[in-house]
Amino acid sequence: MYVSHLQLADFRSYESALLELAPGVSVFVGSNGQGKTNLVEAIGYVATLGSHRVSSDTPLVRMGAPRAIVRAKVVRDDRSMVVDLELNPGRANRARINQAAAGRPRDVLGILRTVLFAPEDLALVKGDPGERRRFLDDLLVARTPRMAGVRSDYDRVLKQRNALLKSASSRMFKQRAAPDLSTLEVWDDHLAEAGAELLAARLALVEELRPRIGAAYAGLTDSGGPAVPHYRSSAAPEGAGLPEDRPRLADALRAAMAEARDKELQRGISLVGPHRDDLHLQLGDMPAKGYASQGESWSYALSLKLAAFELLRADGDDPVLILDDVFAELDSERRRRLAERVRDAEQVLVTAAVAEDIPEELDGARFGVREGAVEGE
Repeated sequence: MYVSHLQLADFRSYESALLELAPGVSVFVGSNGQGKTNLVEAIGYVATLGSHRVSSDTPLVRMGAPRAIVRAKVVRDDRSMVVDLELNPGRANRARINQAAAGRPRDVLGILRTVLFAPEDLALVKGDPGERRRFLDDLLVARTPRMAGVRSDYDRVLKQRNALLKSASSRMFKQRAAPDLSTLEVWDDHLAEAGAELLAARLALVEELRPRIGAAYAGLTDSGGPAVPHYRSSAAPEGAGLPEDRPRLADALRAAMAEARDKELQRGISLVGPHRDDLHLQLGDMPAKGYASQGESWSYALSLKLAAFELLRADGDDPVLILDDVFAELDSERRRRLAERVRDAEQVLVTAAVAEDIPEELDGARFGVREGAVEGE
């Protein structure tokens, strides 16, 4: 799988851009602020319908423009598909596949798969649990696009349940009235069912990732280790194993919600469910967060993404691997080891401010990026 053409209109700093790409390594070199990351961000957006830099689409539209267009031609097994995305801040986005309108933008998910690593991904190790949950869920969607609907359903149910808890809390503590919990119990069941499907998928995913993360970390550095991830669920005591079949997981979630009922009513928020879970990253005998050095943290974050790449590759197709301004953060030995692990990917897209940061193992096409213009070297 690779991207052969990328066309942009009013995306970020680009009024227009047209780029032809080939399998193998492509390196975009330019000073900071010249637009090189915008190019790989657009490719990542086609794959995930989201940006690795911002949480909304508004900053992706060039200042003063009403909309942005991203068009990518994706080649897979000698067949090609063209994806068109129209980003409309404040209104619904639109998508087309081979010139035919898609029912929903998320219908394009699965056409292009990418694994992107950027400096922001250090938050996978050092940041809040939400960063690690997002990593798992994005990988689930990349492997099985219908999981986007599962995640959306869970978020919808959670929002409704939180609104009911907030209302019940207000009746109890402000109006001094007994809340009606019958409706809440209905949404407990909805949350348990939707949460069980998401939780089962995460548990299975972590089991598949665990050996790959350990192998990737061992291949990147001789420091620390071993790197072992563990999924921690809010629906069971810490360290307890959860069954992976959905009915029993749903029962576990219902039981945990019943136990947390008083606390949830006091705080007016859902305290149980996959939205409260974490991927605990262990390094040797200690948690990586707070104990790993800067170099170890980089290696662990890279290992998560390399494990995701290997898992997607095992499914049958190499995803497009994007390394956005990564090598400047690594010492020479980690640069070399990373380059050796990824150079056989079908397509690798690399951005760098300085060409000398790119290891010689990643020799390939070079593009200069300056003031929003892209030129082959």
